[in-house]
Amino acid sequence: MYCIISKICFLFSLLPFRVLYILSDILYFPMYYCIRYRRKIVRKNLLNSFPEKDLKTIIRIEKKFYSFLCDYIVETIKLMSLSEKSIRKRMTFEGMEEIIKQMGNNKSCIIYMGHYCTWEWITSIPLHLSVINRFFFGQVYQPLQNKLFDKLFLKIRGRFNSQNIPRKNILRSIVNLKQKNRQFVIGFISDQTPQGHSDHRWIDFLNQDTCVFSGTEHIARKTKSVVFYLDVMKIKRGYYKCKCVLLSSSPHILPEYKLTDMYFQHLEKTIQRNPPYWLWSHNRWKRPRTVNQ
Repeated sequence: MYCIISKICFLFSLLPFRVLYILSDILYFPMYYCIRYRRKIVRKNLLNSFPEKDLKTIIRIEKKFYSFLCDYIVETIKLMSLSEKSIRKRMTFEGMEEIIKQMGNNKSCIIYMGHYCTWEWITSIPLHLSVINRFFFGQVYQPLQNKLFDKLFLKIRGRFNSQNIPRKNILRSIVNLKQKNRQFVIGFISDQTPQGHSDHRWIDFLNQDTCVFSGTEHIARKTKSVVFYLDVMKIKRGYYKCKCVLLSSSPHILPEYKLTDMYFQHLEKTIQRNPPYWLWSHNRWKRPRTVNQ
């Protein structure tokens, strides 16, 4: 079944962008008006995040989000056959020289990012860093329950020499890299809801009391890695720009949770700048704070 689905997706990815975006526009109507995919969650999240906006504005953002979501689907599939030349043209990076500088100083780097714009295309970041064979490039991910799609996404995300690290194995993987004296650049998408006993912190985020991951900060402090934030923006359909923002070159000397707070302050500014391109369909605020928290 995986081979069948994988080949179908690959053939689909060979279609030109203009055809894929026509299909995306067609997909938008049933997703928004018929299936109504997570419409209640999206509407609730938007209303609570932007209490100053009227309903008409909220609905406009909501519709743009579903249009973006359909684009995200076809753009992710397109990644299966997208050439290096094309991805370099469509996903550009600013500030990479600072990462290269830190790596040249024998430092490793941890990158904060969110589910904003085309986070799948960010896996092309190794193409923009020199001496790629000397360093380890990877991203932390949460394995999908559906094994077929999990395998498919692993294939897509690993196309440009970036390794996938299951969230539960991240500490072990970093320890192994440190033991081998191998520098690394590892990306963490840290805007999801913490589960179970995960390291977390409560903050005010998008006008709501929000439980957030703090594990990324703890890893950065322990490994004394340089920490960056990826500020992504959409230039036009199918074209994105990512700015690498240095958060701290010495996270271990910062007060506890300072790095976590800095990340979410940057992410909130990114979202407020252009709200439709964040993953509003995620049930982000499902975890209420208990008395002892």
